[in-house]
Amino acid sequence: MIWTRWLPWRFVVRRVAKAHGFLDPIALMNRLQSLTQPSEVAVPTELLRAGVFMHARGLINSRVIQHNLDWVWPYWVQRQFDPQDGSFVPRAFSITHINLTHRNWTAVGLPDLDALPVVDPAGLVTPRYDGWSLDAWLMADDGRMLVPSRIKDPDQCLDLSNGPVVTTETGSGGLYLTTRADVADGRDTGEGPACRYRVRAQADGGGWLALALRPYNPEGISLVHRIALNDDRRGWRADHGPPVRFDRPAQRHHASDYFSGDVFIHLTDRVDDTGATCDVGLATAAAMFRLERDVPLEVTASVPLEAEGPEGKGVSVRVPPQPWGDALSGTAKVEVPDPHFRLLYDAAVRSLILHAPGEVYPGPFTYKRFWFRDAAFIIDALLTAGLVDRAERALDRFPDLQTPTGYYRSQEGEWDSNGAALWAIERFHRLSGRPVKEAWRSSIVRGARWIERKRKGTLGIANKFEGLFPAGFSAEHLGPNDYYYWDDFFGVAGLRAAAALTRSWGDTDHAETFAAGAEDFRRAIDRTLRDAARRLGRPAMPAAPDRRLDAGAIGSIAASYPLALVAPDDPRVVDLATYLMDQHFFEGAFFQDMIHSGCNAYLTLHVAQALLRAGDPRFFDCVRRVAEIASPTGQWPEAIHPRTGGGCMGDGHHVWAAAEWVMMLRNMFVREEEGRLVLASGLPAEWLTAAAPLRFGPTPTAWGPVEVEVRPEGEQVTVAWTGDWRGPPPAVEVRLAGLAPVVAGEGQTRLALSRGPSE
Repeated sequence: MIWTRWLPWRFVVRRVAKAHGFLDPIALMNRLQSLTQPSEVAVPTELLRAGVFMHARGLINSRVIQHNLDWVWPYWVQRQFDPQDGSFVPRAFSITHINLTHRNWTAVGLPDLDALPVVDPAGLVTPRYDGWSLDAWLMADDGRMLVPSRIKDPDQCLDLSNGPVVTTETGSGGLYLTTRADVADGRDTGEGPACRYRVRAQADGGGWLALALRPYNPEGISLVHRIALNDDRRGWRADHGPPVRFDRPAQRHHASDYFSGDVFIHLTDRVDDTGATCDVGLATAAAMFRLERDVPLEVTASVPLEAEGPEGKGVSVRVPPQPWGDALSGTAKVEVPDPHFRLLYDAAVRSLILHAPGEVYPGPFTYKRFWFRDAAFIIDALLTAGLVDRAERALDRFPDLQTPTGYYRSQEGEWDSNGAALWAIERFHRLSGRPVKEAWRSSIVRGARWIERKRKGTLGIANKFEGLFPAGFSAEHLGPNDYYYWDDFFGVAGLRAAAALTRSWGDTDHAETFAAGAEDFRRAIDRTLRDAARRLGRPAMPAAPDRRLDAGAIGSIAASYPLALVAPDDPRVVDLATYLMDQHFFEGAFFQDMIHSGCNAYLTLHVAQALLRAGDPRFFDCVRRVAEIASPTGQWPEAIHPRTGGGCMGDGHHVWAAAEWVMMLRNMFVREEEGRLVLASGLPAEWLTAAAPLRFGPTPTAWGPVEVEVRPEGEQVTVAWTGDWRGPPPAVEVRLAGLAPVVAGEGQTRLALSRGPSE
């Protein structure tokens, strides 16, 4: 870090720190730096900023929650702070209190609206980015209480019949609560999109439904200084935020500030409050609605939504929100015997749409910001799901995020971004068949030149890292700064992509230069991998040339998936997958020891994709396990706690994971391989005994969209395909489980294969 070399600053910082009894920060930073490979960027500023923000909230959480455990807190707090719960986390020396056991939530919304309300596992809904939340409680006349966040396992599901709707049901001893959270488009009222929170309550002996405004969300405290009940008693105004509207007037109303305690303990007060002001920022309120004995009551609260943009920054909606039917029109459909697989696919496609209102986000909350790395995978899934226009719109943003040097910068110090961006653009060009836009062309050339310049920093230094990218931060889950193969593989893929793209518009000079650069880059990688294999005594690829095999080696799977830089059965990839499954899988899913400290759905599927390419049947064990660890609403957090099953890292609704599920199902039916289409290679034998046909498509390929149908008929399985080819049809190879591959003849669109007598 350059500032540490400025002697006056070093002297002042050291002197002040020692005078107050602190460690010498300069010596500490130098010691930390010595644990990594020297790099021009120690940690991306953007990541530090996000971490500081999270821990600042965690510091507030630590000052508030543990001292007020008589409050009603969100689901994660109720479980993480309960010593009788398996989710309990001791707090002793923890300076900040962060959600580490149940980072699960589900986004609801409309296509092209970048406001994404989230719903936690107990139905708590946060209408606006990082804001306050709405909750519902039931208070019986005899004093019994039903509080969803205090129920250990609320019954929650995702209804996709009319856009995503999260339904949460809780019940206990004659008390019942059902909440439904979604986003209404407002077409019937003319008022615009609104987060809608519908509550249905019933009590066997009568009571009160409490609709509560809470100064927190699934990450922790979100300050509320003032809550006021409207004069017509049909809603609230909290601080300067959007109004909350009820569909009927509150019959009673209570409010409280921090020093008077949670409004929860004031629900039986005789005094009717119309609001509260709290200098601390922990104002709470509850609107009360009378329940007659065994008579259901329904109350709806709504919060108008505005476009929020990345990290909640206010922006205009890029285009008017689309009806879900229009947004889903033409998308690839899947039919498989397992209904859970179908639900996960349908939920994943909707997640992709929700999180691609223009720019693409890998999550609605913690990760509501842009990274080229995540965007490349998400755009690839958008493409293969048939959402080509949406993918193109996302790619239109790429040149605007490029620096004058050609660096595709989402955060500083990550050397995979240019390769990821160029690879995604070339995938779009190849799968859509559309010509490369004029507006993209100079950006592509500058992006490829940046890759060449970046690796020149290690050329001619005559050591093991010659010709690789410099050491960098790369993906945070690979470990401390190093010469990561993940970055290098994306660099090679980026140059190959740039060569293909420039060649497509007739720029042969650049095409030849970039193709030669890619080949030279690949040779440099192979040289270091040969050295690593001799050192390790096996072909498995480590994360970086000098690294031992560890969990960070998961990044080297990229050589096979998604980049296909190596043959499907490359022994380095197969041995790496075997190593990872033997040493770093927990109960069938990849467990990332570094940073994430949880099971990763999307990284497990990376291993599965590599095994699928290799024809290794172990791939489906990975796929099945990922399906099992999905949340009840069909989502995956970035990392999953190995014991609680809840999220322990990242966004609770991780869109990269959703993208990988779409890619997995698609590639099980149809994938490109060495100039041909490979069909049905991922369909397990157990699916081929079902009576109903299996289908996927239409999905774009390099030759045009194709739809695949697999029809089991006794001892015979018929595989048929329908392609809308842009030129001559491709070579087609059918690979059914347990059978030798069969290559279709010219003009053939159907193959009938015999599986032999059933067992």
